[in-house]
Order: sequence, then C-alpha cells, then structure tokens
Amino acid sequence: MCTVCGCGAGEVTIGRKTPQAEPSKAPTMGFKPAATHEHSHDHAHDHPHDHGHGHDHDQVHVSEGAMHFGHGPARAHAPGLSQGEMVRIERDILGKNDSLANVNRKWFDDHGIFALNLVSSPGSGKTTLLCKTIESLKGRMPVAVIEGDQQTEFDADRIRATGAPALQINTGKGCHLDAAMVGQAMPRMDLEDNSLLLIENVGNLVCPAAFDLGEAHKVAILSVTEGEDKPLKYPDMFAAADIMILNKVDLLPYLSFDADKAVEFALRVNPNLKVFRVSATTGEGFDAWLAWIDAGVSAQQAKLSSQVESLKARVADLERRLAGAGEA
Repeated sequence: MCTVCGCGAGEVTIGRKTPQAEPSKAPTMGFKPAATHEHSHDHAHDHPHDHGHGHDHDQVHVSEGAMHFGHGPARAHAPGLSQGEMVRIERDILGKNDSLANVNRKWFDDHGIFALNLVSSPGSGKTTLLCKTIESLKGRMPVAVIEGDQQTEFDADRIRATGAPALQINTGKGCHLDAAMVGQAMPRMDLEDNSLLLIENVGNLVCPAAFDLGEAHKVAILSVTEGEDKPLKYPDMFAAADIMILNKVDLLPYLSFDADKAVEFALRVNPNLKVFRVSATTGEGFDAWLAWIDAGVSAQQAKLSSQVESLKARVADLERRLAGAGEA
C-alpha cells in the first residue's frame, strides 16, 4: 500500500496508442517500454512499523460531531504507522517521483511539447472536454493524449475517434498516475515536436494532487453537477492546480449550483487560479480556453527556439576560439 495516498499496489497496464504505433525517442528512464509492469511500493517496507497498541500517534482530533484524522506532520492516518514513519515514506516516494517528473519535464522542454495534467473527480466531463478541445484545435497544432483509468480503454477509444493518438494507462488498484507511468508511456507514443500533450488523470480529487508528472500545468475540472464546496473539501487539488475549468455551465439553469460561490471558494484556496467557465457540449467559453492553450504552446515553442539559438551561439563561440587557437 502506498502510504502517501493509501492506494493498493496493482498491475499497471500501458496499452496501445494506435494499432500501428511506433516507439518514439522519448526518455525511458531506465525502464524498458514493456506492455506491463508491476507498480508496487515495496520500498515503503524498508522502514520499521510500530505495531504497538498505543494510538496517540494517530493524531485524531475530536470536535463536536466530528473526528479529524488529518492532523499531525503527515496530515493523514495509516494503521500501524506513526506520523514520523509516514512522513519519511512519503518523502521517499515523492522524492523519487519528482526526480522522474523532472526528466519528463526536460524532455518536453527539449521538444517544445506543452503538457497539461487534467485532474478531477469522476464524471466531471474530462473526456468530453478533451474531445471538444481536440476537435476545436484540428489543423492548428498536433495533439496527443495519455489516458489514465483503473480499467478499460473506453476513454482512449473515444479520443481515438476524434483522430488524435491516445495511449491508455490502466492503474489497476492505483488511484493516480505517477511520473514513472508517464515516462514509460512516452516512448510508446510518436509525440511530435512543438505539440500539445493532454494527460487525463484517474478520476480522483485527492491523490493526483501530490504527484508531479512533468506537466507544465495541472488543470482541475469542476462540473456544475457537483457541489460548489468541492474546492474547500478537497483543497490540496485546487491548491496544486494553476487552472480551474468550471464545466457543464449549460446546465446551470436547471440546477441550484452557485457558480460564483464555487469560484470564490476555489480562489480562497488558491488566489492565483485562472478560471474558465465552459460547456464542452455547447462550446460556451471555449474561445478563452483555446486561446490560453495557444499561448501556452507558443510559449513552449519560443522556449525551445531560445534554447536552440543559445546552443548555436555557444557552438559558434567555441568554433571562433578554436580557430583563434589554431592561428596562434
């Protein structure tokens, strides 16, 4: 079990992008691009477990009508583990994940790829939003998708129906994607330089908040069919995101959802959030969302161009120095 998020160890399956998918030159990070691998957290058991019967390490705070297990340094509870042990294990897991995420990020930067990590609870309309986004961007830029679900390829098949390449990652018992999974998926995709990569995470407003995939931005999606208090109930996700999409706004006339209050709550958690109110069904609000993507892709391409020009300048300077040394 992963003590960071509580998910069980399970078999991760990385499926097909297209029937004729060819491996790209993306980083393998020491992994062979096999179809499956065991995603486990055995390293967590290198730490001693306290099996004593005292429960003071559980950090349970009781107030009128409620029990709070999210106190203490770990801000979580795991039976048999002290707060200190949980913090050490979390640092080990997240430290390794962050290292792999940085490898992914460098590769994206080196190829001018603008990568977005879309996170939400199940049923928020992530896949419909992706399909609408891909269809709206046709002819403007190359788009590829990594899909994360515990089981099935249903969502990846929906993406492929738009004409965009999609690769499915099934996490088994796992409740989130991590940088290693994305790193193993990348060599199996023919990702184009100067393109957009959309990563649809497993539907979950808790665990994906802690795991950097190497993306440029986390995009949290909240639909109006959910409660407007979601940002306050699940603050870590909205604090980790740069963008919030309020989706399904075409349904507002039929619901008691207070959109302004939802945005207010989200900004209370993260004042720096940029918010888009959209409908993936009608296209309302999509111009602003697509313009933001265009700007992000252009900025990523400019960063790559700057790196190339800098490298050329360094090579030219080195050549001048070598020529001067030869004349001397």
